[in-house]
Amino acid sequence: MLLQSIKRSISLESPIVMGILNATPDSFFEGSRVFSLNAVVDKAGEMLQQGATILDIGGQSTRPGSIQVGSQEEINRIYPAIEIIRKHFPDCLISVDTYYSDVIKQVGSLDIDIVNDISSGDDDPNMLPTVAAGGWYYIAMHKKGNPTTMQQNPSYLKPITEEVHDYFSTKSNEFADAGILNWALDPGFGFGKTLAHNYELMHHFHQLHAFQRPILIGISRKSMIYKLLNTSANDALNGSTALHMYALNQGAHILRVHDVKEAMETIQIFNEIHRR
Repeated sequence: MLLQSIKRSISLESPIVMGILNATPDSFFEGSRVFSLNAVVDKAGEMLQQGATILDIGGQSTRPGSIQVGSQEEINRIYPAIEIIRKHFPDCLISVDTYYSDVIKQVGSLDIDIVNDISSGDDDPNMLPTVAAGGWYYIAMHKKGNPTTMQQNPSYLKPITEEVHDYFSTKSNEFADAGILNWALDPGFGFGKTLAHNYELMHHFHQLHAFQRPILIGISRKSMIYKLLNTSANDALNGSTALHMYALNQGAHILRVHDVKEAMETIQIFNEIHRR
């Protein structure tokens, strides 16, 4: 299986890591925030040196209860960050975490590789045609509701894994109709899901391999870990590592993480076990 960006193909025979860089003042994990261009370069360089294949640049918090900011504010936050990363690390893969097509239209000229959209095109009708026209790799996520309200008593009529499967069945047709051929799916842990939903989905997400698409798992330091363990995001690294190993055993291809070194070590151990 391949991740086919504009510039190159990345083999997913071994899982890879996507490092999180947030140009926001309110992301749920303080350690992911970068407030100056020097900090962006330092953090990006550290993540790449530790083994990250992709850097995911975001300009808006999507934590539960977050307040939406407009596309221009996102552009103001991430354009300089992407520009300087591309200058210092010309060969790295850059993902843009946004659900605004206007953002992609503006930063697309900076040689980005991937569009990481938590709404799968649901929140902006121009997103799918924009991605198709630009030829970027697309990561589509399942969520219910919007970040401001999504955790206010989320409920489903079907088992959560069946709900997510049905959602991507519909989306795969939409992507094909739009001309998006290269895409991965993200089950959307923590986006409109209770603690029980998250762990049920974690237990069964291997069923999503039916789409024969790469699967990205984003659980790093999330509340499904720290609420279960009665701790905080700052103390959720050990729980994140435990879930990352479980996700790898379920067939995850991409781990989206705050802590690249620890995720890479988890992959190394996983690969050594399965090499035998």
